[in-house]
Amino acid sequence: MHIFSIGKSYQGRDIWAAKVSSDVSLEKGKPETLVDALHHADEHLSIEQALFLLETLTSQYETDPLVNRLVNERVTWIVFAVNPDGWEYDLSGGKYQHWRKNRQPVKTSYDIGTDINRNYGYKWGCCGGSSASAWAWNYRGTAPFSTPEAQAIRNFVNGRVIGGVQMIKTQVSLHTAGGLILYPYCYTKTALPSDMKADDHAVFVKMAQTMAGLDGYKYEQSSYLYVTDGDEIDWLYHSYGVFASRWSSIRPRQPQRQRRRPALNSRLASQ
Repeated sequence: MHIFSIGKSYQGRDIWAAKVSSDVSLEKGKPETLVDALHHADEHLSIEQALFLLETLTSQYETDPLVNRLVNERVTWIVFAVNPDGWEYDLSGGKYQHWRKNRQPVKTSYDIGTDINRNYGYKWGCCGGSSASAWAWNYRGTAPFSTPEAQAIRNFVNGRVIGGVQMIKTQVSLHTAGGLILYPYCYTKTALPSDMKADDHAVFVKMAQTMAGLDGYKYEQSSYLYVTDGDEIDWLYHSYGVFASRWSSIRPRQPQRQRRRPALNSRLASQ
């Protein structure tokens, strides 16, 4: 395991990540998977899922044959909190603030925050799946990748192109809530548009179906839930051919007031 930062948030917090493989010091050409969490500040459970994945892959390597095979044969990248500023703000004041976006001020207004998962480069602002209004919950920003958090994901993914080949083959973005497995495209309700290969569509459906079979969640094309544009998983698939998906877990009931956990930055910086 190797803990590192892929970049800084708007307010200067590290965006922490982990690399898990049998030898993290070497580049061996193994297929890679990316798991990211907390694009949206109030989806706290997604961070716990990312931490649980890290714990599973590291603590069960010697006892679980499946974990052993995954660690030996693949590289897993885990980004724990894409939106650390929004997360910190959402937990401020001793109660949930019900905050979703990042904490980047909008220069043209008094509003704060961009929905990071509407800020990626493919089909940004194309199709009614985001808002141009700075006050909106799904405000897409002033331009594609106008948020430093989306830029950090972009730069990291770009950095996994080695010898002209994207090493990241699959991706899961962790969200809450809903009990859903979602796959591209997000910007259109057309099942097989011209910018998706028929074989790739079949893989997406099979992967989602298999994942749903493990947890009992519903699987569907993301746009069937509602249309989004500038979405991370659309960008990953279109730009790099990554089989990207969004896993939206069921959020348990939580008390309005709770004891705050230690900051993620402090916990991971100490590793």
